[in-house]
Amino acid sequence: MRSVSRAYAKDTLALAELDLSLERGEFVALLGPSGCGKSTALACMAGLQPLTSGSIWRDDQRIDTLPTEKRGFGMVFQNYALFPHMSVQKNVEFGLKMRKVAKAERAARASRALELVQLSEHSSKLPAQLSGGQQQRVAIARALAIDPEIVLMDEPLSNLDASLRIELRTEIKRLYQERGLTVLYVTHDQEEALSLATRLVVLRAGRLEQTGTPEEVYTNPASAYVAGFMGYRNLFEAVCEFPRADGSVVLDLQGQKLLGSLRSDTALRPGAKVKVAIRPEDVTIDGAPGSTGLLATVEVVEYHGRELAVRTRTDGGVVIHLRTEKPVAAGERVRLSIVPERVLVFAEDEGRNNGDG
Repeated sequence: MRSVSRAYAKDTLALAELDLSLERGEFVALLGPSGCGKSTALACMAGLQPLTSGSIWRDDQRIDTLPTEKRGFGMVFQNYALFPHMSVQKNVEFGLKMRKVAKAERAARASRALELVQLSEHSSKLPAQLSGGQQQRVAIARALAIDPEIVLMDEPLSNLDASLRIELRTEIKRLYQERGLTVLYVTHDQEEALSLATRLVVLRAGRLEQTGTPEEVYTNPASAYVAGFMGYRNLFEAVCEFPRADGSVVLDLQGQKLLGSLRSDTALRPGAKVKVAIRPEDVTIDGAPGSTGLLATVEVVEYHGRELAVRTRTDGGVVIHLRTEKPVAAGERVRLSIVPERVLVFAEDEGRNNGDG
């Protein structure tokens, strides 16, 4: 399938040689911390920020030289960007009016878009009379009303409370599936990206760090940096004691031994420093057969309903977070068990920053 859009940007403020293609029907999430370039990439696509070099193409047409309204993209902003003096109906019609669509047709298309987001009964209201979630639905309806080639979404849920985020996330997924949309979605929330996207693109300092399906990136992060965005809260340094023929590595973790799985093509030598990544849910207390045990002291216990979020500290001073249903208390001595396959070991990163610039 030909790409509906392809962007190459070099040295454009926060971007550095970013080469990205979208296929029709994809839901691509740009994921990364503040300052990594994801919003800049979206702004360049939309025409809200010029490229200093590079180009943007839709099929065989170069579009980075076109004004925003002629690129065929719908845009949903973080802060809704609604006109406070216009009714919901007029807000949704605005993009159509700018495209000089006839009055009767734009009214009909706006009404259909409001029906899609289940806001038809609010069409005559002003934005201030709506909740935050309803205002964002209006912004989505406005983007859909122009029948865009691609819908660009810049952290559209970040200003909503937790329950509204989940509700509107489901609504965005429904619209994507029912309308067969193509979506480029910016977020720093890995749970949001995993639940919505068909493909993840993790950015680091304006460069593409890893791309793949949510499952691929979640289960096989390419680096400790990516692991940090995929729920590996336990990220720390260790020393390679010796690598084994089966790809596993014996680690020295401040005086205690830990067995891990090497996720790098780099050959490790004894004494080499490595980065270790472990999910809290992969750490058990006195647990799984064949696992490695670490002695630790419980420092903090948080009640999360059916399970507890626990922070422990090993005898060597390494903080390890875990989740458990077992009752534990601060000050208690425990043995932590971690299956080696769940301990991801990466060769120490060479000269790259943390992506926050």
